[in-house]
Amino acid sequence: MRLYSHKNRPFHLSKFALEALPRIDIAALREDSAHQPEDCHAADESAISHAIPEYLELFRKYLDGSPVPSRAPVPDDMEARANNLKASAYFLDASISGVCALQDSDWLVAERPRHTHAFVYLIEFEREPEVSEPGDTWIRGSNVARGDLRATELAVILSGYLRAMGFEARGHAANAALIDIEKLAVRAGIVRAQRGVLQGPYLKTGFRLGVVTTDYAMTCDAPHDPDGELEPVDPGIRMGVGGIRPQWWSDELAKRPLHLGRYPMEKIKRADEPTTLVLRDEIRRVPKRGDFFKRAQAGDIGAKAQQEKSRFAMKHPYALGMAPLIQNMVPLQGIREPLQPTGIGGDLSDPQRNADAIKALGHFLGADFVGICVAEPWMYYSHDEVEGKEIPAYHKYAVCMLIDQGFETMEGASGDDWISASQSMRAYLRGAEIAGVMAAHCRRMGYSARSHSNAHSEVIHNPTILMSGLGEVSRIGETILNPFIGPRSKSVVFTTDLPMVPDRPIDFNLQNFCDNCLKCARECPCNAITYGPKVMFNGYEIWKADVEKCTKYRVTQQKGSACGRCMKMCPWNREDTVEAERLTWLSIEHPELAKAIADLDDYQGNGARNPIKKWWFDLEMVNGVAMRPVAGVNERDLSPDRGDKLAKAQKLAFFPPDLQPRGGTTLNETVPVDREAGLARYAEAETPAAARRRLAMNLNDIER
Repeated sequence: MRLYSHKNRPFHLSKFALEALPRIDIAALREDSAHQPEDCHAADESAISHAIPEYLELFRKYLDGSPVPSRAPVPDDMEARANNLKASAYFLDASISGVCALQDSDWLVAERPRHTHAFVYLIEFEREPEVSEPGDTWIRGSNVARGDLRATELAVILSGYLRAMGFEARGHAANAALIDIEKLAVRAGIVRAQRGVLQGPYLKTGFRLGVVTTDYAMTCDAPHDPDGELEPVDPGIRMGVGGIRPQWWSDELAKRPLHLGRYPMEKIKRADEPTTLVLRDEIRRVPKRGDFFKRAQAGDIGAKAQQEKSRFAMKHPYALGMAPLIQNMVPLQGIREPLQPTGIGGDLSDPQRNADAIKALGHFLGADFVGICVAEPWMYYSHDEVEGKEIPAYHKYAVCMLIDQGFETMEGASGDDWISASQSMRAYLRGAEIAGVMAAHCRRMGYSARSHSNAHSEVIHNPTILMSGLGEVSRIGETILNPFIGPRSKSVVFTTDLPMVPDRPIDFNLQNFCDNCLKCARECPCNAITYGPKVMFNGYEIWKADVEKCTKYRVTQQKGSACGRCMKMCPWNREDTVEAERLTWLSIEHPELAKAIADLDDYQGNGARNPIKKWWFDLEMVNGVAMRPVAGVNERDLSPDRGDKLAKAQKLAFFPPDLQPRGGTTLNETVPVDREAGLARYAEAETPAAARRRLAMNLNDIER
């Protein structure tokens, strides 16, 4: 945790005090030959590095392409352009980035594009387990492969983003470079050559590099002073004043075994069952066709939603740059059929050791939280939506992971403006990449495994999040809330037959907190989040949101792309400072303070936009071209006085399985939503108290 807030630090400056480093004029630079850092250990036969090449091969296909026919109305200010691209890279978890002008001698090929500038970025190595710690043989010696995969991912997205704005661009990384990456990294001021090896400022680990070359003109950075400090002896920098990463950050993380992750989930109370009712015998499996985004696609909620469904998530050129990877990772997701152990992976006879190793691997690859549960049949969809085929429950375990959508970017946004969909797509893409590689690793070891991403899933994610102990049901309804990052995440799952010990559900007093807080409901743009109590829905106790209202707004709203305003508004959406951590534990350990903490969140103005954190350009893709948004931009802050009015006017519907398209229905068939029936069903919904009384009576009857 940091001691100081970064609320006044622009996002494009990075988490390091790069502005404090001594620089030299480009004319004074000595171009010494140097290579990127390598792994400190040799990779074992069991290492995850062997599962990465098929993903690298896929990603490399999308490093180049043609720009759209017209250029976007981006600023003429070269520094603003550079800052935007730097922030775009930092949002994708680059650590350091810089810009330099291209020279003919930089190219490694005779035929070269007419590019003028290079954008260079650095991906830090992740910490590895110590020998004999869980996951050691799976992870040690795999940082180069992991770093090259991530660098290639960024090269695809950032070059695609520039091309979607009408500029020529090509990505370069990991044996797919037409350019001298190392030379450019030195000239762009992100590393310097030292005794034949590249060294980055402030870093205690190695790294890998990526480059995007382009005709998009930007302000260039100055190279590092070859004789200057790469970590200034400055107490403010060392302690993280201004919100930069403090010097002791890595040392503190190193004290925790990798499988435990960054956040102390082991301190959260565990229980045999969730804090909300889950009546397994009453849950009816539902077809994918019943998902409301699928219903929008099929025309069930009207022509406008059907028309907008295909573009709503990719309306911004940045999100559009992510589309090729999100869509084309689906064929790599894996298999359903059993396999035979191959002997790769070491001794896999201990399910607890396997579970810990899987968690270490998830954290190594970039997941923020990893949990495991039994993949019970009711967690699977019943039928697919394309052919209407039945989906069997085919694997025993589900590994669920959460990807943080990023506090800083959410701070600058309204929650439903032009960056909203990109926040989701980044997390969905990264999750698909992580889960896909992990599932491939399990298959190498001889255990059937399949990943389930936003692009294609045969598993309903929320039950796996709940049962694997990563969160509790929240007032937001369709969102499971985590104690350390709140609702600010997207999930990914992979199912497998690898033997593991499941986690248990958690209890951090969230039910009491949400009973005392209505902020997400008050700030919902479409009044879809209930002001009322929980109800029973298809065997679940839940604050049931009106998913039809929510989906319609997210898909059809014209002043932004999608919506995640409820996540931004939640008091559990906190910065990672010591002060915020203290408030988290007060929220958990003192349920009597719930109302006061929720009110304090409003009093402090949390949920309002922080203009310092806005780094993106407001652009909209219309007919294949990026332009200024036709309808404008959502510029919402807080509306503390609208709650009573909305509560009185609220009419909510829900759609249990018998009001959804039947199993076997495909996307080619339109099944209009029966809203009147949905309103009636919500009005007559069973209360959790009544469900408990009914269960008790049934139990008494059985005992008699």
